[in-house]
Amino acid sequence: MKKYILLLIITNISFSYSQIDPLDVEIVRDSFGVPHIYGKTDADVAYGLAWSHAEDDFKTIQQGYLAGNGLLSKHIGIKGAGADFLTQLIESKETVDRLFNTLDSDFVKIIEAYSQGLNKYAETHPNEILEKKLFPITPKKMTAYSFLQLFIANEADKLVLSIINNKVPRENPFKDDIKGSNTFAFNSNKTGNNETYLAINTHQPLDGPTSWYEAHLISEEGTNIIGATFAGAPCLLIGANKNLGWAHTVNYPDKSDIFELEMHPTKKLIYLVDGEELKLEKKKASVYVNILGIDIKIKRKYYTSIFGPTLKNESGYYSVRTPSLYNIKALQQWWKMNKANTFDEFYEILKNRNLPGYNIGYADNQGNIFYISNGIIPVRNEKFNWRNVVPGNTRENLWTDYYKIEELPQVLNPKSGFVYNANHSPFKSTSIDENPKENDFSKTMGYPTYDNNRSTRLFNLINSHEKIDYATFKKIKYDRTFPTPFNYNYIDLNVLFELEPSEYPELKNLIETIQNWDRSTDADSYGAGSYGIFYYLFGKKYFNLLPNDKVATKQMIISCLIDTKEKMIKDFGSINVKLGEFQKLVRGNKEIPIYGLPDVLTAMRGVDHKNGQIKVTHGESYIELVKFTKNSTEIESVISYGSSDHESSEHYSDQMEMYSKFETKKMTFDKNDIYKNAKKIYHPN
Repeated sequence: MKKYILLLIITNISFSYSQIDPLDVEIVRDSFGVPHIYGKTDADVAYGLAWSHAEDDFKTIQQGYLAGNGLLSKHIGIKGAGADFLTQLIESKETVDRLFNTLDSDFVKIIEAYSQGLNKYAETHPNEILEKKLFPITPKKMTAYSFLQLFIANEADKLVLSIINNKVPRENPFKDDIKGSNTFAFNSNKTGNNETYLAINTHQPLDGPTSWYEAHLISEEGTNIIGATFAGAPCLLIGANKNLGWAHTVNYPDKSDIFELEMHPTKKLIYLVDGEELKLEKKKASVYVNILGIDIKIKRKYYTSIFGPTLKNESGYYSVRTPSLYNIKALQQWWKMNKANTFDEFYEILKNRNLPGYNIGYADNQGNIFYISNGIIPVRNEKFNWRNVVPGNTRENLWTDYYKIEELPQVLNPKSGFVYNANHSPFKSTSIDENPKENDFSKTMGYPTYDNNRSTRLFNLINSHEKIDYATFKKIKYDRTFPTPFNYNYIDLNVLFELEPSEYPELKNLIETIQNWDRSTDADSYGAGSYGIFYYLFGKKYFNLLPNDKVATKQMIISCLIDTKEKMIKDFGSINVKLGEFQKLVRGNKEIPIYGLPDVLTAMRGVDHKNGQIKVTHGESYIELVKFTKNSTEIESVISYGSSDHESSEHYSDQMEMYSKFETKKMTFDKNDIYKNAKKIYHPN
């Protein structure tokens, strides 16, 4: 009898959601393996997206979900303990349970279907399962993963780490990570031909949970969008449909805060708020680390206050607070953005305020262009500098309200005909006269005011042309040149170009190679090769020694040049080294010389590889260029490697050559063309 009851419970759980019929889903793979997913409903398409992405990279999807559900350490050991602790500290499971009913029923159908697709794939491919405890995947487990991702995207994880490491007050939380993203859009005021262009150029890791996966989603409920997403997401996060498109770049307002609690002098775990005695809720996080096949339980104390998750260090008790802790609707908003057809519809969706950050660059077939430094930005007490630790002893600092979308820095259809962003100041997003005005926004919002190399170069390129046709638009997108002088916002290296080479005979040739360099980061550039080696060595050995003004001293520059020459001779046998000899795009056994360096428009960032080389791990990862004309929407795209993460697949690295040569592939919304040129058509099963 007990077995019968248990069977009934399992059956009810399994079929509590409406089941997707795989025959209602059709996956059409094009010549590059990109899935074009057709379904009767959006839920059908979500099921198909889950299946196709799992076919191409089930491992990465699982790794993300393991992290989001406190199971990563069981899979990878002690290296996953930090993520597992974080999920418990921010109470992902409890928060998702509490807020799940706030999701729209239509969107719940989407994540139910996506979960079903993943579970069906796991059922039919059991050998690919990384950790059995993860399954079955549920909508709540999906949401818990996005909850963790957005907490990290708000850089709140860095605040947690600063508390643990006793580094309070914290360091500058929006220090440029030198990875970057770009977006820009032009309408007829700049193109002069009734065409509108949008560059979707978000820079991400080339591998891992936040690397891009390209897809085309089509349903009979109105979805028809080409773009890219992250592993485990049931919709596209960037892209374009027939009517409009958008891109994201990371923005850096103050999205997260640290509060220093005032503890009672004698009473344990009692903190004071406006003189009132409140008790910290004491909790324990348990992390199970698998070592040699044995699960070892590691416990760590944490607390909660009215301000948020709380940790104790040598200095006291500190709470972390960020808007993403109180909202689980980000994926729902992205899904709605997928389905918008007009600017008004798109803007109404933004008003939901579910995305905790990210700049948005937008364009549509009506000639609208738009930029906004989007986010959920708290309305804070004006008395304090919120970039520092603030007192947690008054409810005056316990923010609960957020600025409306209309109150954030934004530009719609400027007369200049262009908008742009490269992770720099939102007050420099179009022509000088039409920019949002810094003084119109509260200092507590924490918006940066700096430029960087990419924003400087992009602005100069745009303004060097009275009118910009599509060929010029592409040329700007693929620009690989630093401005003169350098305009890094995190370091000043310009003294390098002020040296007198004759004063340093042993370094004369190297200095002249760099100083005579045209600042282009082409793969065959000797100047870029010399500077690139210098730059990476400086970052490793001298960056942390910079004075407070971040201006490199002549002594530091000379020391690094000596190191550079030694490395070039040791690893390459010459001081004449092309950038492509030093920097490689690597996938499996395939290696390609590659352009770009940190903070050029075609940004590349690498790690040590072999023989003194570096391999690119971050930067130009997915490129989508959109042209809206009066009668059509044209899209071309490329991804750094290919559509599949399986070495045995023909699509593991089949876009690398195109990518390295600034080539793209044509994408289309035309169903007839898609089916006519299809390499594979099938139902997920």
